[in-house]
Amino acid sequence: MSSEKVHVEHSKGVNGLDKVILREIRRCSAEVYLYGGQVTSWKNAHGEELLFVSSKLKSTGSLEQYGFARNRIWSIDLDPPPSPSDISHKAFVDLILTHSEEDMKIWPHRYDCRLRVALGPTGDLMLTSRIRNTNTDGKSFTFRFAYQTYFFVTDISEVRVEGLETLDYLDNLKNGERFTEQEDAITFESEVDKVYLSTPTKIAILDHERKRTFELRKDGLPDAEAACVEEPITLKPGEEWKGRQEISAVPSSYCSEQLDPLRLLLRG
Repeated sequence: MSSEKVHVEHSKGVNGLDKVILREIRRCSAEVYLYGGQVTSWKNAHGEELLFVSSKLKSTGSLEQYGFARNRIWSIDLDPPPSPSDISHKAFVDLILTHSEEDMKIWPHRYDCRLRVALGPTGDLMLTSRIRNTNTDGKSFTFRFAYQTYFFVTDISEVRVEGLETLDYLDNLKNGERFTEQEDAITFESEVDKVYLSTPTKIAILDHERKRTFELRKDGLPDAEAACVEEPITLKPGEEWKGRQEISAVPSSYCSEQLDPLRLLLRG
């Protein structure tokens, strides 16, 4: 086994912005910017990039689309709440975002938003978010949440998604109208912007060109994009919500005539 140690490195990135680089013993890595609390890179043991990130780091979408957390500078949380599921993972960083006077003008509530980004021993990328209502005026607040992860693929026409068959979805290219998926597997021939609702906890994205499969597992996030979109989350003062997404990238022997989606979806 490599003698390279698991470690967390603090450095400067694009435009001098602070970032944290996580490295696992098998040479997998992840890069997290404090600006927006965004994971901008996830590489496997071969140094291959697994995420797609726009050349424009700053979100340009509306507040309704992205929320203000994507345009704020997060802090490193030196005293995070315990997370037993990640206790064996040494390559991780905890970020925290709390309310500010500027935020109060946009969204008049007090909150703590925490994000743990961790690399598993085999290079899995794990994101765990906690949001707590810290209002002192007795008021509840309601919000929606999405990780909005973008994966790097060579040819979108060679990609298919398994696990969303027969589910309802909102089509953002048709003003959010609701439809039911009729296809046995999701493929892409033109622009697609859909949010699938009440999805299973495990979804597989198969990239034929790269012979790679992304396996997505989630908890506390009922909709695809690893999100809570259809049913907003409401927290009373003192209450906390937790959501989690874990992503693996594994070799795939997928071919269009021999795919067994159940084998992928039932692994583990």
